[in-house]
Amino acid sequence: MKNKDANLVIVGCGRLGSYLANRLSREGYSVVVIDRSSQTFDNLTPAFSGFKVEGDATQISVLNAAKLKAAEVLIATTHDDNVNLWVAQVARTIFGVARVLARVFDPRREQIYAELGIQTICPTSVAAELFIQAVLGDGNAKGPVI
Repeated sequence: MKNKDANLVIVGCGRLGSYLANRLSREGYSVVVIDRSSQTFDNLTPAFSGFKVEGDATQISVLNAAKLKAAEVLIATTHDDNVNLWVAQVARTIFGVARVLARVFDPRREQIYAELGIQTICPTSVAAELFIQAVLGDGNAKGPVI
């Protein structure tokens, strides 16, 4: 996404959510992070210039507090596929967010998300493909396969 004036909302401030929030904030994007636990905000660097909303992202009032209506992108990164799907659907259908992405752990659910117009990243599928490439490749690769 080239438009750095775009507002992004990230649901979940664990390892993945905080990494994305820190990186996108550093790149100049306006970022709002939602998490149920204020302790997870400790994962954000001092340079993080975005906003933090403590609360359950499955509550409409929390999504309103995060100004989801003004967001152009929502990224759902929690460890719960059901929460990610629910939040992604609500972002798309109720709040009209143009671009909705979600982490999904169960590869069988990727098709469901796709049918709903939600882009997914499935760590299980990504890791499996990288392992398959490493096994079927020359076997001499050192370090990350990416």
